[in-house]
Amino acid sequence: MYPVMETGQLVTILFMAMALGMDAFSVGLGIGMKGVRLLDILKISTVVGMFHIIMPVIGIATGRYLGGLLGSIAIITGGGLMVVLGLHMIYSALKGDEVRSFNHQSLLGILLFAFGVSIDSFSVGISLGIFASDLLLSVFTFGVFGGSMSLIGLYLGRRVHAWLGEYGEVFGGAILFVLGMKFIL
Repeated sequence: MYPVMETGQLVTILFMAMALGMDAFSVGLGIGMKGVRLLDILKISTVVGMFHIIMPVIGIATGRYLGGLLGSIAIITGGGLMVVLGLHMIYSALKGDEVRSFNHQSLLGILLFAFGVSIDSFSVGISLGIFASDLLLSVFTFGVFGGSMSLIGLYLGRRVHAWLGEYGEVFGGAILFVLGMKFIL
């Protein structure tokens, strides 16, 4: 039997998923502006969704292990990790690095892209593991949001010139920062 999830925990997971998906969206938007076929958009977004499931699962397992070792200090550590990750996302977006081209038709290129936009899911997964979050709901939500937002970003980027760009990553970083501060305080 599964424990009943609190509304606050569900809302937190949804906001985290959206924040993590914003990175995939903003990078996908930039990549899409370089010209991507519809079939490639589907392949890329599917792999991104899978990575947004795999990476937090590994992170949650790591977080649960660390949570058992660190006890109550683990919650502050997990919150601090989310704050640092959020600040890093904001800094990276404001720094203005160009989206680097990748070979979106090769398996290696797609895997590297998916890994790059999903690495922050690992860190958030560590935090979720420390907080003993609902594993299945969290990773499924991350996967759906990551894949969907990647698909939307790639498609919009294909259709529209830069109107959001790095601001999507700034928004995602701000959400992670606020959620991390909530756990610390």
